[in-house]
Amino acid sequence: MLFKLRISVPDLDTGRSIAGLLNEAVVPEPLAVTLFESNPPAHIVEAYYDIEPPLSAVVQALEGLRANLATPTVESVPDENWVALSQAALPPIAAGRFIVHGSHDRARFAMHRTAIEIEAGEAFGTGHNATTALCLEAIDRLARRSGPRRIVDLGCGTAVLAIAAARVFPAARVLAVDNDPIATAVARANVRLNRAAARVRVLTASGFDHAVSRAFLPVDLVLANILPRPLIALAPAMRRALRPGGIAVLSGLLDHQARQLCATYAAAGFHLLHRATRSGWTALTLVRQRRPSPWRGEGDASAV
Repeated sequence: MLFKLRISVPDLDTGRSIAGLLNEAVVPEPLAVTLFESNPPAHIVEAYYDIEPPLSAVVQALEGLRANLATPTVESVPDENWVALSQAALPPIAAGRFIVHGSHDRARFAMHRTAIEIEAGEAFGTGHNATTALCLEAIDRLARRSGPRRIVDLGCGTAVLAIAAARVFPAARVLAVDNDPIATAVARANVRLNRAAARVRVLTASGFDHAVSRAFLPVDLVLANILPRPLIALAPAMRRALRPGGIAVLSGLLDHQARQLCATYAAAGFHLLHRATRSGWTALTLVRQRRPSPWRGEGDASAV
């Protein structure tokens, strides 16, 4: 038996924000979170759990959004078809030049060069979370400048960011890393499905602590859509992993957490190039200092 949490929300951005909070700020962790239209612009967020989530914790996590939300509900559901149902409910997401869609929309986007097919499932990263969309938009911005040759997608989940980077940086090799073997199994399948296996390698490892990762360093670009605590702990390793002038795109942050992360990375020798926010979430683009960056100009004081 599974449990389904259901929340009615007034618009898509609020839905994305709530989906992110359920994934990252509520215990227990959901098996999957879906977001779909219901009398537009209203949407429905549904999260599936193998143990019943406490409604009081959910309500407390959502209080900071100050949105016009209906009272969340929880019901028990049969477990045999929940993945298929959740996949069918997911609409395609546009982020920069990228379109992230499920297999049910394959025919619509088969000829779109920057379309990425990702199914809802056991790994994080379908584009519906605001942090994933912000990272995709950061990749799109960076692709308008000279491209990196070596890229790491750290905490890759579904590998959507690794696949996106491979699409817009045709000369790059990409290493997609996650410490969850379920996630890396999903990532490998997605890399093959999206015809990126020639340039994207998937590795089960923690951070940069693996012989394959170390041999791949230094890199030009790190993509890390994880959580604030591991991002803060990774600051020294991030500096060692990036060449001087290299870029880090960091997300998984609520807006109020960005200041501490910026301070930590400034102390580690990084300069903030760009900050983007959406629905209470933040993505940061930073450059490792000490030598002039060939990517400088990506952001300015007005963008920070």
